[in-house]
Amino acid sequence: VLTPSPEAGHRAATSSSGRRGLLWRLRDKQSRLGLFEIGPGHELHQLTCMMQAGLWAATQVSMDHPPTGFELGTLAGPAFARLRRSLGLAEEDYQAALGPGGPYLQFLSTSKSKASFFLSHDQRFFLKTLRRREVRALLAHLPRYVQHLQRHPHSLLARLLGVHSLRVARGKKVGEAEVRGPGRMGRLEGEILSSLTPYPRLQKYFIIMQSVFYPTSRISERYDIKGCEVSRWVEPAPEGSPLVLVLKDLNFQGKTINLGPQRSWLLRQMELDTAFLRELNVLDYSLLMAFQRLHEDEQGTDSGLIFRTARSMRGVQSLEEPEAQNRRLLPDTPNALHILDGPEQRYFLGLVDLATVYGLRKRLEHLWKTLRYPGRTFSTVSPTRYARRLCQWVEAHTE
Repeated sequence: VLTPSPEAGHRAATSSSGRRGLLWRLRDKQSRLGLFEIGPGHELHQLTCMMQAGLWAATQVSMDHPPTGFELGTLAGPAFARLRRSLGLAEEDYQAALGPGGPYLQFLSTSKSKASFFLSHDQRFFLKTLRRREVRALLAHLPRYVQHLQRHPHSLLARLLGVHSLRVARGKKVGEAEVRGPGRMGRLEGEILSSLTPYPRLQKYFIIMQSVFYPTSRISERYDIKGCEVSRWVEPAPEGSPLVLVLKDLNFQGKTINLGPQRSWLLRQMELDTAFLRELNVLDYSLLMAFQRLHEDEQGTDSGLIFRTARSMRGVQSLEEPEAQNRRLLPDTPNALHILDGPEQRYFLGLVDLATVYGLRKRLEHLWKTLRYPGRTFSTVSPTRYARRLCQWVEAHTE
């Protein structure tokens, strides 16, 4: 569900209670609380402002333990900067879209994970909080991810733009007496403070990527596909409801994706991308899809398309792949790499959530679900089976 974020309505806030009031107080008192340790001249200043105004909700910090400062870090900064340049994304545009220049959207996902999701105010970029182990996996796989995009510039993999850490230092509260740190205090207060162990810092990680569902105008349906059935149904919103739901596999039953001549390209690219994820021992990723009906003057014409030959950054083609796989008709529109046009519909397609490794935790989960759901398909299976099953789903639902 997409809903206006608390920050989007902070100017209209009249109460100091609740999340909206919290954000209002933080904006009024940011100097006194020392929220920003990165000055206006720092390259991460706008990202820090974005964190204060947007990802504050993700930190789940209570005013019972007020923040005393933020530390925002960048992981693998040079590698992601090169990725952004390769996509033609200027740093000024990137930071302006993520900065506090306008309201943004909080993405209330139907996912069972505890991650928080956000969209930049122009909906070009998608932000998601990550667990520490997911960050480790992403950074370990980053060199091979970059190589894969070099070899297959039209890959369906989501374009990762940056990984950051946010550390929030907090004060401590004892009974009704709030302890913010050293300063003037009585003897009793000093003894209480000295007896306290430091309240642990709260640390969050988050990733920024290009949104698959962009531009959003005229999109009628959105889906998150994993190729299985357990927990893959979302109750549709009532007709006329303003809620924008991302539906799942079982909601897609009886529907097809009509791609015409581009179907063969999609099937082959799915094989290449899922084979790459299988080599990384990754599972539980999703194929995001969205539909947008083409206008009559857009159907069956090439006026809105450009024929683009994309080669790897090294200027060579993969030896085992025909040159045609790195060539396809792209619509003359933003986010063209995630868009395929059929005879009547425009489709937004992308593979996301690329950081779940099939380790001991997932193997045990597979054994438990095998006993819990006999004869049914679920998401926690081996990477080989997961990749094959998702490709089979795409083949069965396209024409």
